[in-house]
Amino acid sequence: MELSVGARLPEATLVRVTPEGQEAVTTTALTAGRRVVLFAVPGAFTPTCDSEHLPSFIRTIGALKSKGIDEVACLAVNDVFVMRAWGRAAGAFDAGITMLSDPEAAFSASIGMVFSVPAVGLINRSKRYAMMVEDGVVRVWNPEPDRGCAISGGEAMVAALG
Repeated sequence: MELSVGARLPEATLVRVTPEGQEAVTTTALTAGRRVVLFAVPGAFTPTCDSEHLPSFIRTIGALKSKGIDEVACLAVNDVFVMRAWGRAAGAFDAGITMLSDPEAAFSASIGMVFSVPAVGLINRSKRYAMMVEDGVVRVWNPEPDRGCAISGGEAMVAALG
């Protein structure tokens, strides 16, 4: 399935990672009756993800919340231990950002956002994007066409929400 504005998110189970543990959460449960910004990165601790993408949402979480966003979540195809370490090290947990693991890339594949670059060890990872989902329906869809996070970063999401 190729995702687009107006599409309903496919049902998938992700792992919500907290500083203390983890729990399974479905896309339906995550977004039901709520406005959620979900952004995905190729990998925790990778250069652009760590120095630009996640920090852009740490900087803008207040502005996003002021626009009626209930939750801001970062997704990566990494295991829960890596996502927990990254959430702690980057200050994501302190900022109030939810860390989500898509451990088998099942959700990422279901929305057509998987890629691999074996030369640098990225196998079946998520492409970079940001979306705003309201009650399970995609209202803003910003897949990143190039390197960097020009349209998938926090500031771009704030602007997209008006």
